[in-house]
Amino acid sequence: MPLHYAESLIRDVPDFPKPGIVFKDIAPLLQDGQAWITVSDALTRAAVDMGPSKLLGVESRGFLFAAPIAYKMGAGVVLVRKPGKLPWKTVTTEYALEYGTDSIEMHIDALTPGEPVVIVDDVLATGGTAEATAKLVEAAGGTVAGFVFLIELKGLSGRNRLGERPIFSLFSY
Repeated sequence: MPLHYAESLIRDVPDFPKPGIVFKDIAPLLQDGQAWITVSDALTRAAVDMGPSKLLGVESRGFLFAAPIAYKMGAGVVLVRKPGKLPWKTVTTEYALEYGTDSIEMHIDALTPGEPVVIVDDVLATGGTAEATAKLVEAAGGTVAGFVFLIELKGLSGRNRLGERPIFSLFSY
């Protein structure tokens, strides 16, 4: 199946979650089995080139993409979650939002020193969550081998916050 068909399934939802925002709804893409396979394969090819031993899925839609990539690569998956959602000891990082701060965390024993990982999420927008996740990886002793996103919103310049690491976005708007 061609990638342009998979991309055509991503619908714009105006004024969600607030006026002036055009939300990229990926639900129709996920609901089409062949499109989902096509997208997963393309994201996997990008991640393989980055050489990770684990894929970090960022809550919550990043989980959907990290898991099939890791499965196809025979790699592990690490969950990056909002505070209080993981049952074991965690390492946490806080990051700035437009109006305040937020935090993310992962299990303290999820990575070994120097372990290469790829951070996976559905959308790269302003880059705040991806940047915070990279800091979390480094705080845990891992190495960020790159980033993989389904969608990049180029007008928000999120990649500028991620340094010189490889960044792959399947679709850009």
